[in-house]
Amino acid sequence: MAFVENQAARIYWDERGQDEPILFIMGLGYPSAMWHRTRPALAARYRTIALDNRGAGRSDTPPGPYSIRLMASDAAAVLDAAGIESAHVFGVSMGGMIAQEFALQYPQRVLSLILGCTAAGGPTAVRADAEATRLLMRRDKMSSEDAAEAAVPFIYDQSTPREWIEEDLAIRRPWFPSPEGYAAQLQGILAWEAYSRLAQIVAPTMVIHGESDRLVPPGNANLIAERIPGAKLVMIPRASHLFLTDQPEAAHRAILDFLAAQSAATTAGKDRERAEGQPLGDSSSQNFGEEEKASC
Repeated sequence: MAFVENQAARIYWDERGQDEPILFIMGLGYPSAMWHRTRPALAARYRTIALDNRGAGRSDTPPGPYSIRLMASDAAAVLDAAGIESAHVFGVSMGGMIAQEFALQYPQRVLSLILGCTAAGGPTAVRADAEATRLLMRRDKMSSEDAAEAAVPFIYDQSTPREWIEEDLAIRRPWFPSPEGYAAQLQGILAWEAYSRLAQIVAPTMVIHGESDRLVPPGNANLIAERIPGAKLVMIPRASHLFLTDQPEAAHRAILDFLAAQSAATTAGKDRERAEGQPLGDSSSQNFGEEEKASC
């Protein structure tokens, strides 16, 4: 357990595992504890770093709004505190927006990029289900418990066992965000746009999304994958916004396969440069994979 100071906020972070680092960035109002299904699967092979975005979890809630760029700088401060120069970056929902901004602001620090259930903002974005949008906007008039329950139809697939949903709610319940923190993050989302800049991302990228997502419609995944050079697109059937709960095995398989491919490509590149007698370079800007559709 550790904290780092960045731009008027103490940011909570922790780490588990070893070897290649991967940075986890969670979504709107969610604590880093919500990586509870995915982190064990990745910490067995990677050094996992997770942070609570400002306004959520154990991190401070200074006056908002919090721009996406500001929250990306929080993520960079966490890597600095962990002594990590570059890492794989995995963000979901708002965390995927922060991850996009991180890749644009700090390209040399991104070994690869995984963008889950997210959008690129701006006028081209595919808008949420109208009922989901109303829920987001009137959350401040509901109790945290009521808001969490009301969101269930929009963020979980109909096939997901209720006990898995209850497990998630139990993880989140101690860390439901304050109205101020939630509003400050939401303001950052509404003011942000990266679609016009996505072609500048040079890191190998995988875009992964649930087919039944009503909060961030899957059309957003197509838009992002089409704009980032060489991006790989994985759509998961019977999965909604919280695809890591809806279909954890399929999601983890796709993520681990993607990360393994990046490690193999980096090793192959270094071996090739050694064989050719060239100085070792940075192979993190290579792009791999064609668009594919995962099956479960």
